[in-house]
Amino acid sequence: MAIKKTITVDGIEVPFKASAAVPRLYRIKFRRDIYKDFAALQTSVQETGARLAGDEDASTLDIESLEVFENIAYIMAKHADPENVPDNPDEWLEAFNTFSIYEVLPQLIELWGLNVETQAESKKNIEKLTAR
Repeated sequence: MAIKKTITVDGIEVPFKASAAVPRLYRIKFRRDIYKDFAALQTSVQETGARLAGDEDASTLDIESLEVFENIAYIMAKHADPENVPDNPDEWLEAFNTFSIYEVLPQLIELWGLNVETQAESKKNIEKLTAR
């Protein structure tokens, strides 16, 4: 079961969708594992947040983490609205003046978590039905 959420990005209402198809779409488009990328991104954001809290001179996220975030957001937006989201993430990002990882990522993590939770519930119910 897919879960949709509309998130305001730079004053624009953007629909995002999480489902079992997202890892496949991500792998096909970027040739990467979304689970590994999501985990690394969350770790990077947490570490950066801790550094920023303790040191005003600390740098922000590295370029690879920002690109992973943009790719994940793009895939979830394309999945939610395939007709209105361009086939290229660069073209999609051009629609925004700013795209704050610190504002959008927590909401995408929540959306992804709800999707994973729903899938886990389904597996439990299937096991109950097929148990002898």
